[in-house]
Amino acid sequence: MTSQIIAMGGGGFSMEPDNPLLDKYILDQSVSDKPKICFLPTASGDAAGYVKRFYEAFDQHCCIPSLLSLSSPPCRNLEDFVLDKDIIYVGGGSTNNLLTLWKEWGLDQILTTAWKQGIVLAGLSAGSLCWYEEGITDSNQGGYSSIRCLGLLPGSHSPHYDDMDSGEYTYKPAYRKLVEAGELKQGVAADNGTALHYIGTDLYKVVSSRRNAFAYQVSRTEDGLLEKKIEPHFLGNEKKI
Repeated sequence: MTSQIIAMGGGGFSMEPDNPLLDKYILDQSVSDKPKICFLPTASGDAAGYVKRFYEAFDQHCCIPSLLSLSSPPCRNLEDFVLDKDIIYVGGGSTNNLLTLWKEWGLDQILTTAWKQGIVLAGLSAGSLCWYEEGITDSNQGGYSSIRCLGLLPGSHSPHYDDMDSGEYTYKPAYRKLVEAGELKQGVAADNGTALHYIGTDLYKVVSSRRNAFAYQVSRTEDGLLEKKIEPHFLGNEKKI
């Protein structure tokens, strides 16, 4: 079985409701003609509005959408429920809360098993960060900090790399500072609208739903920080959406 993870810096139905390119790309990676896709909104506290938008978006595609809410579990055996799916789609919110609850429910191990069995793991923001060894989060009070994650993918990650507030980048300078200081391993950052597609633990492809959205290899060298831009494949170039 091929292990796949699609980590979006931002985008998808919750950030680009009128642009289905990334969500369609995720669906297309399943071997099923009508994939069973399950939404995990743990990081948002299973927000009802978020769940509603998920169903509204994926009801428009050829798929079978479902929900795994830890505040109202669908069944007693979560492992059987998860391993029956073709795609797991993890929403954004608090990465810290997500990891804490997943470990409490044993979902961290279940999702690792799902990944090894070829179920596509995908998500944005907290739902992209969670798959790496570590990364940058604003989940904790006091600004941006490093966080240890599931470790399925090597190195560190920053989502929302092009986020700005009052004309200033937010995630970008904080991530660069943590990598340069050695508080985070070198890794990959992704702008909103950019997805990092991994086969196993190797970065196979970078795609985007908008022009001028990029990914970046960020590393520490003897001469200082090195940031290398990765040009993605723009999905809007394809005839079928």
